[in-house]
Amino acid sequence: MIIKIAMLLLFFGVMIAVGIYCRKNATDVNGFVLGGRNVGPWLTAFAYGTSYFSAVIFIGYAGQFGWKFGVASTWIGLGNAFIGSLLAWVLLGRRTRIMTRHLESKTMPEFFGARFDSSMLKIVASIIVFIFLIPYTASLYNGLSRLFGMAFDLDYTVCIVAMAVLTGIYVIAGGYMATAINDFIQGIVMLIGIVAVIWAVLASQGGFMEAYQKLALVEDASASAMPGAFASFFGPAPFDLLCVVILTSLGTWGLPQMVQKFYAIKNEEAIRKGTIISTVFAIVVAGGCYFLGGFGRLYDIDVAATGYDAIIPAMIEKLSPFLIAVVVILVLSASMSTLSSLVLASSSTLTLDLIKGTIVKKMDEKKQVLIMRAFIVVFIVISAVIAVIQYKSSVTFIAQLMGISWGALAGAFLAPFIYSLYWKGVTKLSVIVNFIFGVGIMTWNMLAKASLPAVLQSPINCGAFAMLAGLVIVPVVSLVTPKLPAEKIQSVFTCFARPEAKPENRNL
Repeated sequence: MIIKIAMLLLFFGVMIAVGIYCRKNATDVNGFVLGGRNVGPWLTAFAYGTSYFSAVIFIGYAGQFGWKFGVASTWIGLGNAFIGSLLAWVLLGRRTRIMTRHLESKTMPEFFGARFDSSMLKIVASIIVFIFLIPYTASLYNGLSRLFGMAFDLDYTVCIVAMAVLTGIYVIAGGYMATAINDFIQGIVMLIGIVAVIWAVLASQGGFMEAYQKLALVEDASASAMPGAFASFFGPAPFDLLCVVILTSLGTWGLPQMVQKFYAIKNEEAIRKGTIISTVFAIVVAGGCYFLGGFGRLYDIDVAATGYDAIIPAMIEKLSPFLIAVVVILVLSASMSTLSSLVLASSSTLTLDLIKGTIVKKMDEKKQVLIMRAFIVVFIVISAVIAVIQYKSSVTFIAQLMGISWGALAGAFLAPFIYSLYWKGVTKLSVIVNFIFGVGIMTWNMLAKASLPAVLQSPINCGAFAMLAGLVIVPVVSLVTPKLPAEKIQSVFTCFARPEAKPENRNL
């Protein structure tokens, strides 16, 4: 217990110290929201990766999908690495950085407003972000209850309050730069932690080959009649596995808190390096998490009684105190890094896109930063309260809303955003239609899923469908709706013709 508490106190102390150190970088809006658009490849890559992989991945998804798909769930982690990280950086990184600087946009709603010369689009997008990031933020606390209960015998409410307060302190004090530096530190913890835990868990089962052979003997007629399904290449349910890969990998392309990392990176060379760093990070962390979860069926767990969140804690509860402390800090790191990214995205969107210029016509830099700091407190309090309510009651509506948040955000934003970076023919109406479709179908899934086709009744399948459908909806609607004025299009895409935007000028 002394080891665990000492490591936690050291971890907390470092996080707060970084926040205080970064105060000088958070005096204006650009510095507070984007770190002055001068963030290097290592900080940006780790910020991207740690915002991507939270406790939801390590405790929830790794346990749940590892149980359902066996070692084939590793494909989810590899999809996250090569689609959600590598391909996202290659397709979005450079063009996002160049166009958002040209349009002087600091958030995704602000990008849509400037790209299509529409304050209405900006306001609608900011409302979508506000509605669906809050429950997504609350979901980050999931999984911490069992882990802290196992390691410290602490009440879940205490864990939530401690994590919320600590995250709030360093984000409010240092803004984006404090978040990025802490993400780097937390990312190192995650890399070391996941490797150590995988090694220890497999060693406890006699090593990899012994564990793999045991898994091949596991049978579950309710999941698959195929012998050795949980040790097979694609697992017992390949189609469901594919839908999870699409949702968790492609979805990052449309999430505001993920895309915003590209706004802040300083130059072309940083993007090139960041692409490699981010991909390697994702292979180790995401691939490792899902690979570990694939061996969950080797443990005596009554999932029907305890739920999927009990799987990973059961796998590690007999490890050494030092390794348990490492896992606790790993999960805290994963949760806090994502939480800080989400509350910063939420507060900046609400301040810059909904209040500034709409509700309050004139707002100087100091006032904007002050309001953003106030909203960070509000968002953290709301998300913590939702998490406590969900834990201590049977409010299923909240749990459902958390489940559809990712699908709704990515379903609404992914297609319009990526087409807007590459294609001059995207129309304002196509963006509106896709917003309505993405949010609408996920809300439908939450409120009346029984009326949807059977394949779309799963929030995961429905979210994957929303994203893929958007890639068709935007171009089709754009072909039959009024185009933007030619001079507007020219003014937007002229940024790629400037010398500093040429790929050979990597250091500009």
